Amino acid sequence: MSTLTASENKTTSQKDFLPLQGTDYVEFYVGNAKQAAHFYKAAFGFQSLAYAGPETGVKNKVSYAVRQDKLTFVFTTSLRTGSPIADHVYLHGDGVKMLALSVEDAVSAWHETTNRGGRSFMEPVRLKDEFGEIVLSGIYTYGETVHLFIERKNYNGAFMPGYREWKSVFCPPPTGLKYVDHCVGNVGWNQMDHWVRFYEEVMGFRNILSFDDNDISTEYSALMSKVMSNGNGYVKFPINEPAEGKKKSQVEEYLEFYNGEGVQHVALATDDIIGSVTQLQDRGVEFLKVPSTYYDDLVSRVGKIDEDLEPLKELGILVDRDEEGYLLQIFTKPVEDRPTLFFEIIQRKGAKSFGKGNFKALFEAIEREQAARGNF
Repeated sequence: MSTLTASENKTTSQKDFLPLQGTDYVEFYVGNAKQAAHFYKAAFGFQSLAYAGPETGVKNKVSYAVRQDKLTFVFTTSLRTGSPIADHVYLHGDGVKMLALSVEDAVSAWHETTNRGGRSFMEPVRLKDEFGEIVLSGIYTYGETVHLFIERKNYNGAFMPGYREWKSVFCPPPTGLKYVDHCVGNVGWNQMDHWVRFYEEVMGFRNILSFDDNDISTEYSALMSKVMSNGNGYVKFPINEPAEGKKKSQVEEYLEFYNGEGVQHVALATDDIIGSVTQLQDRGVEFLKVPSTYYDDLVSRVGKIDEDLEPLKELGILVDRDEEGYLLQIFTKPVEDRPTLFFEIIQRKGAKSFGKGNFKALFEAIEREQAARGNF
């Protein structure tokens, strides 16, 4: 591992100083990485990819990388108490630590973002092995969450140096999940504008959609949300902030149980949501359900769609339309014991939006879950 200097920095486009190629991987800090990897293989259909630990020269932690199509998840746990990883899990429970972004030039990405006010997590380093080299760097975003910049154009190994290929006889078939559509972060009271400015000024994103408490509210709770997107639209980060309501909102509950700001959910894209959700449900993944009356006037609300209504109704899949098409989406229940992290499964049929027409039905479903937990 070697620290890279500013002299190695390359010039970047004046139009987009941080050109992103998409999400490289999502890394979770967890209490038991081996069991977490097994769960995501068994329940979500990921395949074994790579392993790092004492056997590969990494002494204080272990990591398991799994992959499905263009989706890569990494699960990392500490082998010792008192480490930053162990402390993170103690404070937050299992959750997302790294949102790793693919870049052409990780040195430039670090210099551009830190020069604009980003707080450094990792200065640029070069990792090498017999398969080539990877350059990575990183900055902090909300809470303790980190954006890593990954440059892997000169690497052809399984994942990255420090890992070895992980082969397993347990290889359940994939469930049709393709890539990360977007990642949603929850921030504290009156922090929305701060983090919008961060993404605009530090990372060159723009605010493409905004929702206030009139858009996202029920009789009891509300929140505000703004969607930040990079220049080419490959990376989207909606940001949620609590809003005043009669009772505790889902964002307040998250902040309480996560002990701070962090990633609320990761949206996973599919080309066949009925097939994917059917398989996920058969494997034990639990989803939020809306009342069957949601489907009574669905066609009049969203217009004609290609899918039959009955399987959508049976599975609880929601539908919404914008000017460019429609989308189908469904949300899992929290995948941890703490009511924090969950996943969205989404299929876009032209739509670029995020399901505004479903907010009320979705949040009422979340409120029912909150009430069952006694946190409402």
